Amino acid sequence: MYKDLSKEDVLKIIKEERVQFVELWFSDILGFLKSFTITPQELPKAFDEGLGFDGSSVEGFVRIEESDTVAVPDPTTFAILPWETEGIRSARMFCDIYLPGGKPFDGDPRYVLKKNLEKARKAGFTFYVGPELEFFYFQSADSPDILDKGGYFDLIPRDEAVSLRQKTVVAIEKMGIEVEIAHHEVAPSQHEIDLRYDEALRMADKVMTCRFVIKEIAYREGVYATFMPKPLSQENGSGMHTHMSLFKDGKNAFFEDNGTDYLSDTARRFVAGLMKHAPEFTAVTNQWVNSYKRLVPGYEAPVYITWARRNRSDMIRVPLYKPGKEEASRIELRTPDPACNPYLTFAVILAAGLEGIEKGYELVSPVEENVYLMTPEERKKRGIGVLPGSLIEAIKLAEQSEVVRKALGEHVFQHFLENKRAEWDNYRKEVTSYEISRYLPVL
Repeated sequence: MYKDLSKEDVLKIIKEERVQFVELWFSDILGFLKSFTITPQELPKAFDEGLGFDGSSVEGFVRIEESDTVAVPDPTTFAILPWETEGIRSARMFCDIYLPGGKPFDGDPRYVLKKNLEKARKAGFTFYVGPELEFFYFQSADSPDILDKGGYFDLIPRDEAVSLRQKTVVAIEKMGIEVEIAHHEVAPSQHEIDLRYDEALRMADKVMTCRFVIKEIAYREGVYATFMPKPLSQENGSGMHTHMSLFKDGKNAFFEDNGTDYLSDTARRFVAGLMKHAPEFTAVTNQWVNSYKRLVPGYEAPVYITWARRNRSDMIRVPLYKPGKEEASRIELRTPDPACNPYLTFAVILAAGLEGIEKGYELVSPVEENVYLMTPEERKKRGIGVLPGSLIEAIKLAEQSEVVRKALGEHVFQHFLENKRAEWDNYRKEVTSYEISRYLPVL
């Protein structure tokens, strides 16, 4: 709705639109949205000095003996929330987190992404992304009871979920976020909302916003929306397929009229960087134990490290070029899931791609065949690698990765992996319903 606003612009809009409260949003290292609320009277101070809070209570922030942190709202992220509660009108802004002395806080995921975008900028690039958000609607948060039995692109007349999805798109667009398409996905009660391409920092803010709005509208309609990667055992899971490109001097740096598949050397090296470092950054793009229930053969999610022009089961897909649409030339990474931290995910993706450009990685040939039908020997002969099959495998690969370490910075790198190790530890101590039903009757 509002773009490139100044502090003065925000204060004026708040007065004109009779906004009564301002929510200040930021993310912890896992991608959970955090917020505190102020009145418009406190906003000038927040812009000029920031507002202090106890960072030791936020996952991955500071230790208890150094708990003070300062949140400074970014006026360019201002938007009025598309609903009122008992007549109360609120707005939101994302914040950048600082230490009391004014130094940017290394544990702020937004700052992590900013640092990687600055590295790209110094190389002359602007990084654009367009994610596809998949999610499920269930009756409640207590069990995965579906709302519909629709399939891919199904139109179900008078269906509750269709109405819910439409209300959600309206709410998202009221916040100034452009939606390209919304539709039913493959699994029952699974839906998708695709966001129009934008610069990566703005897009990460938009992903955080959309996840909140999708859940909020569902709650107001008496149901539950989840971004859990694999809530239904025998159905497709939810991904966040991410389209991306680099622009340089106002032109798409991934497009080359005379290039193979219309891909420039920059694009090919970027893809090669993603393929080489994908096993290392998977712990970030797929950060939950449940993420690896999605990354299995048979449910359209990628398992093998391949790329292709048409094959939608590959890890990376290069959509076919349409004449006259040079700016739309892009690549699609299909591994991330929608429960990731988008700031960290976009940061490690960009870092891997830039590594490929800087070091001149060579791109292997595309794989248009169905990799799942190949024997292990065939895959080995063709040099086809595999993504980690569990969170602990992904953690071990990330721990050894200099690319991931540099992309995240030492603070987030250590705290993120510490949290993931704790999650895996807790998971392996749990006795699951599968083990009870499978082993108790026979052992």
